[in-house]
Amino acid sequence: MKLTLPKLRVCGNAREMGIQYGTHFRPMIRQFIDARMTAVAAYLDGIGTGAVDRLIAAGAECLDRTSVFDPQGVDEHHGIARGAQVDPVRLFTAANMTDVRDIIALPDAPPPAGDEGCTTALLPGDMCAGGTSLFGQTWDLNGPDMDFVIALHRMPTDGLETWTATCAGCQTLMGMNAAGIAVGTNNLKTRFSRIGVPYLSVLHKALAQASRQAASAVLQSAPVAGAHSYWVGTQQGGIEWERTPVSAFERDTADGPVARTNHCLFTDNREIEDALSESTIPRLERLTALVDERKPHTLETLKTMMGDRSEGRLSINRYAEDESGAVTNAVALFDPRQRVMSACRGQADRGEWVTLGFDR
Repeated sequence: MKLTLPKLRVCGNAREMGIQYGTHFRPMIRQFIDARMTAVAAYLDGIGTGAVDRLIAAGAECLDRTSVFDPQGVDEHHGIARGAQVDPVRLFTAANMTDVRDIIALPDAPPPAGDEGCTTALLPGDMCAGGTSLFGQTWDLNGPDMDFVIALHRMPTDGLETWTATCAGCQTLMGMNAAGIAVGTNNLKTRFSRIGVPYLSVLHKALAQASRQAASAVLQSAPVAGAHSYWVGTQQGGIEWERTPVSAFERDTADGPVARTNHCLFTDNREIEDALSESTIPRLERLTALVDERKPHTLETLKTMMGDRSEGRLSINRYAEDESGAVTNAVALFDPRQRVMSACRGQADRGEWVTLGFDR
């Protein structure tokens, strides 16, 4: 049986949408927080770094910073917490676990090797059958997170309609808005993580923008807490930013396809990362080959790439039984010209694919 993707539509102002979201998924959100806190406690204990109370304190400081960066987004977050009847700081910390965790674990020390992360392809229009850009990515992290993946359809009173595939209680992870602007991210690990704006809040603000240029500016300039690559795409093409708290480097599909896994590609950032996960280079090499082999591309060729198992436990498409340290929990594909987002919970070959369209 294919894994199904729960969906919810919310309407109104930021606080109202948040309350509707939190209320609908209340039991799931509470379970998600507990699962994330259990996982991060084990992680921190394993590397001998502090306790969960330090993590919560860092999460509170990041929430304060984010209140300045995106007041409307934080108002929506407080609505989610209110609807779910949970503490907003604990929810924010759990939702942004990788960034807040790395503030505790990786402020200056070499990061521990891990195999969490994602695989992303940004394709220029001249490689695509329809003549306009297409985008796709997997989202890979802790296997238990798969139980909490949902699709949220937001209909703001004042703002752009959006879809996101994310975890219950979380804001934007992989998404697209009614202007045909898509966003996503890959996790990176470098030194110098610090109190700042975590990745979901960066993506949430970027998805509220009405142009690729405005969204790209958010990704470039956000005072980020930790290292990630962020991307934004429209039918005209995609832009990726390799971000750390101290740097921002750009790639653009105007120069060719952009493939990304979970290691830094720019020299300054490579100098502040440490041991790479075992799958990040094999996944990048395989994706790069598939991008060249399968053109002209459609959403179906992207789906095939995101479901590739040719490298076994080091494949783009990762199963729990691989025991690689990460599992593909969701996949999202984007055709901005058609204003279509396609997504599944779980792996590309195990999840039930749904088309997420726009009403206005």
